[in-house]
Amino acid sequence: MTEVTAPQPALPSRTPARESEAAATAREFEAMFLTQTVEEMLRTVDMGSFGGGEAEEIWRGFLAQAYASEIAAGGGTGIARSVEASIEAYQARMGEDE
Repeated sequence: MTEVTAPQPALPSRTPARESEAAATAREFEAMFLTQTVEEMLRTVDMGSFGGGEAEEIWRGFLAQAYASEIAAGGGTGIARSVEASIEAYQARMGEDE
């Protein structure tokens, strides 16, 4: 059987610490964006007689963060990949200027 390998990336190689920092930053950005999106979605959910009050608002905020973190950790929406690629491209340009 013929061995198939993926093509090498066109970007210059980065140190693992820098790659993981860019990836972590991108995941955090995606989670923050998703938190805001989920918060807006939760505002449309009618809690009936169980809703209302400051405690509910706090709870919904925590729930939105938990949902967003799980969505981002599970592969997310693709935003993190795009942001990570942008960060790496920026770092590559900054490295050329040095």
